[in-house]
Amino acid sequence: MRVFKDLINLPALKNTVLTVGTFDGVHHGHQKLIQRLNNRAKDIDGESLIVTFHPHPRIVVQTEPNIQLLNTIDEKIELLTQYGVQNLVIVAFNRNFSNQSPEKYINDFLVRNFSPKIIVIGYNHQFGKNRAGNINLLNEYAKTNAYSVEEISKQQIEDMSVSSTKIRQYLTKGQIEKANELLGHPYTLKGIVIKGEQIGATIGFPTANLQIEEPAKLIPNEGIYAVLVKRNETLKQGMLYIGNRPTLQGKNRSIEVNIFDFKDDLYGETLKIYFIKKIREDQYFVSIEKMIEAMHQDKIEALDVLNKYAGKQTLLNQLFEH
Repeated sequence: MRVFKDLINLPALKNTVLTVGTFDGVHHGHQKLIQRLNNRAKDIDGESLIVTFHPHPRIVVQTEPNIQLLNTIDEKIELLTQYGVQNLVIVAFNRNFSNQSPEKYINDFLVRNFSPKIIVIGYNHQFGKNRAGNINLLNEYAKTNAYSVEEISKQQIEDMSVSSTKIRQYLTKGQIEKANELLGHPYTLKGIVIKGEQIGATIGFPTANLQIEEPAKLIPNEGIYAVLVKRNETLKQGMLYIGNRPTLQGKNRSIEVNIFDFKDDLYGETLKIYFIKKIREDQYFVSIEKMIEAMHQDKIEALDVLNKYAGKQTLLNQLFEH
């Protein structure tokens, strides 16, 4: 996939089939739209193009200034690559952009920059100042600008609407499996390993303390999780803790991963965490011994979850086949 991080010197694309959106999560609903995008590009011997925005528009226009993101921009690029998109343009979203009229958005932004042959939009797509533009306006300008418009109907999974908002709700409740089902791939966190208090090593569970790179990235709720850990191109099993360590009288939230059968020094390295399932809630133990006992049981349960997961054919498998 070719990635363009501004509108300057964009190459001429052949028979562009275009869609626009934030694509936060690149979830099943997005995947349905991407599949149509790619298929239509093949139909007309053209190229698929996604236009996305950074930062998230809701942050800029203050409709949801504290929104928690499902993807960093790098994670979004990785997923869109895996789903076969040929071209991605990342547009800097700001107040001036948000205030342009829907008509100007169509003529000066979409048509002038991308010359689309087909514009594919999701259900209830809106654009321009006050989100006043819609499919009717796109169709009105279609003839004079030589493009056609196709709309994807609302994607449903088990009678539930797929949306980034619903996925966020599941993650904040620790309902990882439900979130992953709607995403179509495991939820991820990426962080740099920093020095902690090194208590884990003294009780038989050495952990890597993570500092999350993207401050707006959604962090699931407190508890113990079965996870897969990517270091460079190696994937390891492990369990991850999120919480303030009440048994150890901790005051700040900590994100720590125990990688099974692994003892290397990881300080300063970047790890990517794939959430598979929540094992249990965070809790206070009356003694360190009781906490260690619970951690041994957590590891047994996490290994059982991860070994069962290993045989499933998912996007995660594909990431390590290529």
